[in-house]
Amino acid sequence: MRNPATTAALAESAELVLPWLPPQDLTAAASSCRTLRAAASAVTARRAADAARGLEPLPVPFHNAVDSKPYAYFLYTPFSLTGPSSTRAQPWGCSRDGPPEPTWPRPNLDGFPSAVCGCACSAEECGGPECACADEEADAGSSGSEAGMGSLRECGDECACGPSCGNRRTQRGVTVRLRVVRHLQKGWGLHAAEAIGRGLFVCEYAGEFLTTEEARRRQRLYDELASAGKLSPALIVIREHLPSGKACLRVNIDATKMGNVARFINHSCDGGNLRPVLVRNSDSLLPRLCFFAARDIVEGEELTFSYGDARLRPKGLPCFCGSSGCSGVLPSEET
Repeated sequence: MRNPATTAALAESAELVLPWLPPQDLTAAASSCRTLRAAASAVTARRAADAARGLEPLPVPFHNAVDSKPYAYFLYTPFSLTGPSSTRAQPWGCSRDGPPEPTWPRPNLDGFPSAVCGCACSAEECGGPECACADEEADAGSSGSEAGMGSLRECGDECACGPSCGNRRTQRGVTVRLRVVRHLQKGWGLHAAEAIGRGLFVCEYAGEFLTTEEARRRQRLYDELASAGKLSPALIVIREHLPSGKACLRVNIDATKMGNVARFINHSCDGGNLRPVLVRNSDSLLPRLCFFAARDIVEGEELTFSYGDARLRPKGLPCFCGSSGCSGVLPSEET
């Protein structure tokens, strides 16, 4: 019989080490002894209770009534980061999670273009009707744009205002209640855990900003793994036509290994209930992809948007969106 002091020391060490382990290593640790099995079970329960690891204002729990998978494992970031400097380890399932880390100000994106400064408003005026950062189109849920993509401007890190500014509504993290639900055919999906009114901000699509060369390299690998059923990739390519009409800005965001709750949003051939909006901060030339409710969404409803035109790749993966106009194939544009 193990000494009680030894058991207590092992349990204390487990609380420090086990949250850093990926699922396969956590399972291996749990098989070694009763103390580690109990500690690993607690870590698993805490992971299933919040996909966001306490990094968002509200927890985003997993719900699975389909199989035995309690959660999906990935590294979490509330905002997009540059690929080379991304963190490769992250604790998840600690017994003493602190308050959410602020999602503002955002980190400097070394190597990516940025503007020289924010607006010249005072802190009291910033975000007001005369603010240079303010967008005339206030309703992101209905703002018109080519190919269904909205566009908004917000204050940036160089502006005098703080995170409570009314022109920073996409910079406060996930403030509507969501849950990640397991589906029989689609895998994990993101659902509303409360009613969400039309035009409300839901979440940003966060992950790793990639160069086009790296995005193409990863896409080839992801396609191979996905066709064998070994991976559910979450790499999105955004093309924004610049005002001149003579150039196109391409943004690649990969949430496959590092991302946020938006990585679970599934495709819908009917356009879905979320409206994608490109949000540009005053001090950055690189836009962020954010989702707003395109209409009133009821509690329990799955959140979806259109990935693109399935005709671009007729031999793609099967689509299970269930909409009346489902093409039967998931869009997957050649990158």
